[in-house]
Amino acid sequence: MDHFTYRGGRLHAEDVPLERIAEAVGTPVYVYSTATLARHFRVFDEALAGMDHVIAYALKANSNLGVVATLARMGAGADVVSEGELRRALAAGVEPGKIVFSGVGKTEAEMRHALDAGIAHFNIESEPELEALSAVASAMGVTARIALRVNPDVDAKTHAKISTGRYENKFGVPIDRAPDFYARAGALPGIEVIGVDVHIGSQLTDLAPFEAAFAKVAELTRRLRAEGHDIRRLDLGGGLGIPYQASNAAPPLPFDYGALIRRTVGDLGCQVVIEPGRLIAGNAGVLVSRCIYRKSGEGRDFLILDAAMNDLIRPAMYDAWHDIVPLTEPAPGAPLTPVDVVGPVCESGDTFAKGRSLPPVAAGEMVAFRSAGAYGAVMSSEYNSRPLVPEVLVNGAEFAVVRPRPTYDEMLARDRLPPWVG
Repeated sequence: MDHFTYRGGRLHAEDVPLERIAEAVGTPVYVYSTATLARHFRVFDEALAGMDHVIAYALKANSNLGVVATLARMGAGADVVSEGELRRALAAGVEPGKIVFSGVGKTEAEMRHALDAGIAHFNIESEPELEALSAVASAMGVTARIALRVNPDVDAKTHAKISTGRYENKFGVPIDRAPDFYARAGALPGIEVIGVDVHIGSQLTDLAPFEAAFAKVAELTRRLRAEGHDIRRLDLGGGLGIPYQASNAAPPLPFDYGALIRRTVGDLGCQVVIEPGRLIAGNAGVLVSRCIYRKSGEGRDFLILDAAMNDLIRPAMYDAWHDIVPLTEPAPGAPLTPVDVVGPVCESGDTFAKGRSLPPVAAGEMVAFRSAGAYGAVMSSEYNSRPLVPEVLVNGAEFAVVRPRPTYDEMLARDRLPPWVG
């Protein structure tokens, strides 16, 4: 469910017509709904009610400070994968004791910053990383709490580029080697073993892979406790998918996901950490774009928009689908015509959809890419020297720009000419 609906023939974000935002801020523009963010956080919180749990929002999905602060005020923690994300989480008001630091390539500088901040724990992905963290923590005279990210070799049945739980993926330690790893961790100075971490992929639309992975985590937890490790926290990752295409079957609900967690690991008495990102932010955002031209080609028509692959790269990178709808509600029975929806970047890959059946959209009219709140703005770039897309947060009848569009002068000012050409 989201809060982007037609009212009086115009597409709204909560109580604000998207046209009003577009006219005030320009296009393309990302627009997020506070009510949708809040609702999606609450359904996860309610799904784990009665269990000791932390919902550590995955900042990689959407790290805008306005979005993160909205969730932090509801009690969310944060899953971060860089010092930059950690700084964003802290700046947005996330409690340090609810922040987990994931990722395969943490630097020693990032480790020091996280230890200074007092984060909840590190998810460790390799023995060299463990050794480095031990050295950093010992030199600082502090203790680093860790969970080992285990790779359970479970096929998440998702896109190859967002699968993380198979042995051929770069993430984690094979689960069969985990006991030896924990024995080593327990002997190192500056390290406190507190948990087990697992994450098998993103955009999962079936609970079966989760069940297989969580069952392996439960078995490992019992073995580790028998070997003397105080395992008291289970970080179960994220990955629950969203319905990008309205005609597709709905993915499992957070309630069903919560029931699965209770069934597989609920008897272990551990604090449960989950790291949802896409399901919280994905349907909470749209990308609004204006049609520049409608072009007739040989055997196909093109809808050329002012948004491009640098603004929303998911279709080019993952062959991802986003529903595309006009901001003006089509009349009942309006004819649908197949068009290729493309952007102005000088790449054939700058294509959002091929042969998409859409109602008439003329030059100057606007469309919205639905389900664009996750991995949209956060993955954008200034390719072709196109300014980053602004971000707007709506709250009821109000809206605010939470990241402005940079001017061309601001873009140019970030570069420096070397003295020999100045």
